[in-house]
Amino acid sequence: MIKVGVFGASGRVGKLLIEDLKSTEGMSLSTVFVRNSLDFAIDPSVLVTSDMHSFINAADIIIDFSLPEACEMLLEEAIKNPKPLVIGTTGLNNHQLNLLKQASELMPVLYATNMSLGVALLNKLVYQASAALKDFDIEIVEMHHRHKKDAPSGTALTLSESAAAGRNLNINKVRVSGRDGNIGERTKDEIAVMALRGGDIVGRHTVGFYNDGEFIELNHTATSRNTFSKGAIRAAKWLSTQENGLYSIADCLEF
Repeated sequence: MIKVGVFGASGRVGKLLIEDLKSTEGMSLSTVFVRNSLDFAIDPSVLVTSDMHSFINAADIIIDFSLPEACEMLLEEAIKNPKPLVIGTTGLNNHQLNLLKQASELMPVLYATNMSLGVALLNKLVYQASAALKDFDIEIVEMHHRHKKDAPSGTALTLSESAAAGRNLNINKVRVSGRDGNIGERTKDEIAVMALRGGDIVGRHTVGFYNDGEFIELNHTATSRNTFSKGAIRAAKWLSTQENGLYSIADCLEF
């Protein structure tokens, strides 16, 4: 039985992880980390703690859906006490991404801005379409609920990286986020990423390839956050048997 620790248990996906683990064969929830206290009931056999050392020691593998600052704290502690990590937190800065890479030298780490099977396939399709449709303009639009803190979404940024890779472009030189004012014509290589926020939209991503006379749009819509929690659990089960290293959701799904 694989003992799972949930970091970010009070969040939307964290709560779903706790529920989904109850019906997952071969895995069980052993501990959750909280800064203050939980606002919902939990099985008394589960360790609820604000002590990071105790939290890590009580788990065989940890799934993180928290905030960037909290994820940084987890990575710093895991480097001292290595355990396999599934990281689903988005909006990480360069320092936090470097910590993630450092941790992966000591333990298996799977980092994904989106844990769904559909988005993993979408990234592959975007790469292929970008390579094949070299004269088409690429625009990405993402939509999320009003409470989402980071923009553009981590998923949209990853999609833009897939599109850039398909054309051997440096994404840091061609990505545009938002347009306003008299900015001139669109450049040939730019990849625009636009963010919309409103209501309770779980997540919708559209990658469009536009040319004179025709266009193609690839869409993915998440209708339930269980897509992310179940994907993370599947990733954790896979990661538990891997060697040290940094993995993606595509590795887990063998794309």
